[in-house]
Parts: sequence; structure tokens; C-alpha cells
Amino acid sequence: MSLVFTRPNTNAVHGKKDKRLMAEVNASPLKHFVTAKKKINGIFEQLGAYIKESALFLEDTYKNDELDPVTTEEQVQEVRGYLNKVAGIGEVLARRHMKVVFFGRTSNGKSSVINAMLCDKVLPSGIGHTTNCFLRVEGTDGNESFLLTEGSEERKSIKTVNQLAHALHQDEDLDAGSLVCVMWPKAKCALLRDDLVLVDSPGIDVTTELDSWIDKFCLDADVFVLVANSESTLMQTEKSFFHKVNERLSSPNIFILNNRWDASASEPEYMEEVRRQHMDRCTNFLVDELGVVDRSQASDRIFFVSAKEVLQARVQKAQGMPEGGGALAEGFQARMFEFQNFERRFEECISQSAVKTKFEQHTVRAKQISEALRRIMDSVHIAAQEQRVYCLETKEDRQDRLEFIDKQLDLLTMDCKSKIKKITEEVERQVSNAMAEEIRKLSVLVDDFHMDFHPSQVVLKVYKNELHRHIEEGLGKNMSERCSTSIAGALQGTHTDMIEGLKPLLPSPAREQVDKLVPRQCFSLSYDLACDKLCMDFQEDISFHFSLGWTMLVNRFLGPKNSRRALMGYNDQVPRPMALTPVSTSMPPFPQSSMTQEELMVSMVTGLASLTSRTSMGVLVVGGVIWKAVGWRLIALSVGLYGLLYIYERLTWTTKAKERAFKRQFVDYASEKLQLIVSYTGSNCSHQVQQELAGVFSQLCQQVDVTRQNLEDEITDMNSKIELLDSLQSKAKLLRNKAGWLDSELNMFTQQYLHHSK
Repeated sequence: MSLVFTRPNTNAVHGKKDKRLMAEVNASPLKHFVTAKKKINGIFEQLGAYIKESALFLEDTYKNDELDPVTTEEQVQEVRGYLNKVAGIGEVLARRHMKVVFFGRTSNGKSSVINAMLCDKVLPSGIGHTTNCFLRVEGTDGNESFLLTEGSEERKSIKTVNQLAHALHQDEDLDAGSLVCVMWPKAKCALLRDDLVLVDSPGIDVTTELDSWIDKFCLDADVFVLVANSESTLMQTEKSFFHKVNERLSSPNIFILNNRWDASASEPEYMEEVRRQHMDRCTNFLVDELGVVDRSQASDRIFFVSAKEVLQARVQKAQGMPEGGGALAEGFQARMFEFQNFERRFEECISQSAVKTKFEQHTVRAKQISEALRRIMDSVHIAAQEQRVYCLETKEDRQDRLEFIDKQLDLLTMDCKSKIKKITEEVERQVSNAMAEEIRKLSVLVDDFHMDFHPSQVVLKVYKNELHRHIEEGLGKNMSERCSTSIAGALQGTHTDMIEGLKPLLPSPAREQVDKLVPRQCFSLSYDLACDKLCMDFQEDISFHFSLGWTMLVNRFLGPKNSRRALMGYNDQVPRPMALTPVSTSMPPFPQSSMTQEELMVSMVTGLASLTSRTSMGVLVVGGVIWKAVGWRLIALSVGLYGLLYIYERLTWTTKAKERAFKRQFVDYASEKLQLIVSYTGSNCSHQVQQELAGVFSQLCQQVDVTRQNLEDEITDMNSKIELLDSLQSKAKLLRNKAGWLDSELNMFTQQYLHHSK
């Protein structure tokens, strides 16, 4: 597939450009003011919206409690002030228009010139009509014309020039310094559609209040038109008035119209001479006396016209008749061209002058405001950026701190576990050794117990209970004296190590108050021996036993347990279980098939006893053998001594002896039972120490957790602040760029309308 490129029709393009240029050339110069006014009003509308947006942004930013101040109250108030100023300027600009004031002596044709420019008989003029007050001709969008007088909003309807003249002369309150607004429909007059206001004045030769006229009607005028009578020269009254205007205004734009120039047609031979004389005098007045124009520009400000002829021709043309018809003097076309030339120069001058005088100052003010706002937004952007950098640094610092705390906490946890394990093992060892030592000295503790003793069961029960309490208190006190100091020191040292290890992980205020944050209680070990339960199976034997009796002899040689077996029959006895006494699981069980030497002896003695008890023959045989061997005297002596010893022991078997026997038996029994719980008690104490240290470490870790949570909360706050500052930065940058864009728009307006008009 081939592509075919066509050459654009350059003739058509150039044709469109030529038409556009022709349209611009043919367009009224007054459109320059209209477009400039529309442009500047649009800029100020955008500026007002921008200031409103900026004010809301600054207020919201200033009232945001989550951020540190990035703007000040003065900046907020400053922008609020700009909003009111721009709104006021916008209202002024909406009412701005071009203003031209016509001055001259009475009956010089000022009203006729205005009518000729408006192409209609708007103001009364001609014989019998003189302007007795200032008349302001302004366009209205309605279809009806009306009058507005000073100090009144009443609309007086007028339809014809005669009605206007009649209304002006009938109002007795009007004087030379009064102003009457003639509101004329824009649809009837094209000149009024371009924001042009024409002001007609009474003759300057009818009053001496020229200064008040200038203050009231001339200070905002863009162009002054002096309507002179070409049949006479410039009068001193006219010159004096414009000298006063020149003193009050800087380089006013003044045009001089030598009206009634149609009279020169009757004397054509003198026309050029008279024209030259008028031109020289007017030029000297504008250049030398007033100094408002250069001599090269003076010819563009002085014109020779006949307003009456122009008005008549334009009215005829509007009615569909030939423009040059009727009784017109010779040279009409030249004078018509002169008047059109005046209109062209006037429109160019007033449009450029009005743009400058009406808009330049406000444009400069708008640029100052936009520049001030740009600086404010730039400062907000910089402050937000600095705060964002600070938040990022703070966030990074908190994250590093959090990571450091986590790592250090792991290391400290491992270290503290090792220390706790070490100290608990040491506590278990110390308590076990101390308890073993106290068990060896249990007899001393039991001997220190003093209470009334009686062999009755009731008294024995109370005695046992009190003895249990005494032993438990005594053992606890003695073991505490042995272990508490060293254990307390070890605990205190471990506490200090924990606190010093965790202090660097806490914030400075918490470090100083760590002792208050982690309350310490006086720690003491609880041994909880439970002697009453441990020895509840203890059965005392405080009945009388002769030391040389058969039972005691067997007991002495074989021991209590084996003697009981021997005497009562080994095979018939079942050992009594110890219900509440813990049995060590570490002890190996006894083999069922093996028999110790001690058990063998018990069985032999048991057999012998059984043999001798079956018959008395054994006794007789033994007695006979002894009798034969030692003799009866020795036997009698031995029996006597044996009897005396029995009587002695029987008599000394008192309550005190019973108490000593009870205590001795209890010591043997309790020592055996306490030995079984030495390991348990040591483990219990070590567990208490472990719980104490773990609790303290847990409390310290809770403080570290609070610090971690605070750091995490700060990081979350920093993240939200950073997001908010990012949004704020973007908004401030956008508003700053908008200020730059408005400034460029104002520069374009200045270049296009203000510099062009110079």
C-alpha cells in the first residue's frame, strides 16, 4: 500500500490569515480596551479563586495539630487580606470603562460632536439648546433610554431628544456642577458597546468653579476633547482651564477639534492660511504651554471638522439616503475624512490610555500579590520539606533503636537465663547441705523443746503437735540463718546485673526511675517442711523394758527391726507401709532371692527360741549344766544382782525417762524421714529463687516492651506525618506553580496591552 502525502493549500492558508488581519485592522481600536478588560477580569477571577484556595490550605495547615508549625498566623491573615483586596479590585475592574470629557466655550458644538460620534441625535444641540449641566452618555443593555440624576435612583424615561431637553430644563435643581446620566441603548449606538462613556459639559466660560469640575469629573478621564470655534482663535478661558487640568493630571491626553470648519468653504482663498494659523496656535498650546505631546505628534491631536455636517450625513445614511445628499458645503468629503481620522486617532489613544490608566496599577498590584503568595507557598514547601527530612531521620533512628533493643533483649534473655540457672543450682546445693547439717543436729533442737510430758494419749498428741511446730520453726530459722545472707546477696547481685543490663534499652526518664518502675519486695525462702504430716506415722514406745531382758538383748544385738522379726516370727510378719513418707525413686529395689547375713542370724535365733519354748526340759537341762559348772552360790549371787538391777531400772523408769526415750525415738524417726525430703526441699527453694528472678526479669522486660511499643507508635506517627507532609508538599508546590503561572499571565497581559500601549 502506498502513502500519498498532499501539500497543504498555501493560498487558502494565506487567505485566512489575510482575512483575519483585515478583520483586526477594520475592528474598532476600542476593542483593545474591551479585550484587555475581559482579560484582566479573567486573571483577577483566577487570582481570587487561587487566593481562596491558598487561604483554605494555609488555615487547614495552621490548625493541623499533628504537624509542627509550617506556616504562621501572620501568613494566614496576610492571605486573607489579599482575598479581600482582590475581591475589591475585581469589583472596581468590572465597573471600569473608557471616559472622554468634552470641554469648550458655550455653543462651540460639543453636543454636536458627541451626536456625530454616536451617529444619532442623542443630546440636545443647535439653536436654542445649550448644555446647562454635565451629561454622561453611557450604554445600557436594555431597549429603553432613561435619565438618572445625582442622588436619585429614579429612572426618568426619555424617547426623543426633545423630551431629554425638556427634562433637563424643567429640573430646577440642576446647576452647572450637576451630573445627569443619559442611559442610551447599546443596540442603537455601536460606540457605546465598547465600554465608552462620553461626558458633555457646560461652557467653561459660564462658571468660575473650574477646580471643582476637575476634581469631580476629570480625574478619572482618559481623554479630553477641546471643542474650539474655527471662526475664532483659542481663548484664554479655554487655555486656563486646561492649564489647571495639566497641573492636576500627569500628561493628560488632549485633542483639539476646530469645529465649524465648513465656514471656510465660503472663502477658499484664505482657507489654507487660516488652517495654518490655527494649527500653529494649537500646536504651541499643546507643545510649548502644556507640554503634553511632542511637536511631531501634535498634528495627530489637532483636527478641523464640521460636526453638524457629519451628524447630518450619518443620520441620512442611517435612514437609507445618500451620505453626501442635502445642502452640504464644498469640501464635505475632506472634512468627513478629517472627522473619521479624528475618531480613529481618538479611539486608538483612548483605548491605549484607558488600558494603561485603568489596569496598569491593578496589574502591578496583582503581580505583587502573586509574588507574595509564591514566596509564602515556597516557604511552606521548604518548611514541610525540612520537617519531612526530620521525620525521616527520626523514623530511621527509631527503627535502628528498635532493632538494637530486639537484639540486645535476646542476648540479655539468654544471659539472664544462664545466671538464673547457675544461682538456682547454687541455692539447691546450699539448702541441701544446710538441711543435712541440721538433720545431724536434730537431737539438739529436740532437747531444746520443753513442755509438760505425760504418757497419756491426749497429752502425747498435744506434745507431738507442739514438738512438730518447734522442729519446723527451728529448722526453718536455722536454715535461714545459714542460707539467707548468701542467697540474698546472690539475688541482689543478679537483680543489679539485670537492671544494669536492661537500662541501656530504656529511655532516659525510665532509666532514672527504674527502681520505682520495678518494685522490689523483701525475698525470703519458704522451706515448708510439714513436719506434722511427715511424722504423723511415728509410734512411740515408752513402756518399761529391762535392759537385760530377752527382748532388749535381742534388740541390742539385731537392732529394733530385726529383733521384732525374730521375736514375733520372721515369716509371719508383713512390713508396715509408710503412707505419707516419700520414698525415693532413686533407691534400687532389694533383690527377692538374696538373703543377708543379718537375716540368716535372725532365722537361727528364731529357731533356737522356738526349740526352747516347746518344752521345759530344755530349761532343766540348761540349769543342771550351769549348776554343775559354777555352783549354786554363784548362781544365787547372779540372780540377786540381776534382780537388784531390774528393781533399780524399774524404779528409775519415771516420766522424765519416758520423755527422754520419746525424744530419742522421735529424733531417730524424724531424722530418717527428713533425710527423704532433703532433695525436695533444695529443689523447692531453688524454684522459689527462680520464680523471684524470673518475675523481676519479666517486670523489666515489660518496661522494655513499653519502650518498644512507644517506639513502634512513634514510627507509625512518623509514617502518617510523612504521608501528610508529602501531601502538603505537593499541594504547596502546586499552589506555588499556580502563582508562577498567574505571574506569567500578568506578564503576558503587561506585554500585550500595557507595553504595547506606551
